[in-house]
Amino acid sequence: MCGRPCSSARPTSSTSTTAWSPGPPRPACRCRRARVVNSQVEVVSPAWRWLGISLVELGEGSATVEMTPAEDMANHAGFVHGGMISALADSAMGRSLRTLKPGVARAMSFDLKLSFISPARVGETLRATGRVVHAGRRTAVGECRVETLEGRLVATASGTFAITREKGITEGSNAD
Repeated sequence: MCGRPCSSARPTSSTSTTAWSPGPPRPACRCRRARVVNSQVEVVSPAWRWLGISLVELGEGSATVEMTPAEDMANHAGFVHGGMISALADSAMGRSLRTLKPGVARAMSFDLKLSFISPARVGETLRATGRVVHAGRRTAVGECRVETLEGRLVATASGTFAITREKGITEGSNAD
């Protein structure tokens, strides 16, 4: 942790007219601007920073990310909210697409399916490994497994992504 207060907003539990207000720093705050993984500088998005997602490993067509859910990520039953697990899986699949050659400059999910297998506990580190199943010129399909560090399967996911290739991709290359 960097010790600086996080600038993100927090939901309030009061009945005020404002739905969001600045809150205390999150225990899982990771305010660093970049991470170094496999000799590569990885710029961390605001969403990753807020969720505490970090890049663990990159391979050709694969990416592994981790998150340790904080108490403010719990649902009413005290387990990690499914939306947080969904964001982790979406991040792993999206990041795996950016390892493809020729390069993917941007990947945005437009279809996402999750199957929740077992509940995740707050404070339990979750590891999501995403891999590319298919990549065309404009769309791609990914899949992901979300597990605890002990190997317990929490969720599986698949997603379809709209992708933007880096400049220099020809019309005939790898068409959908």
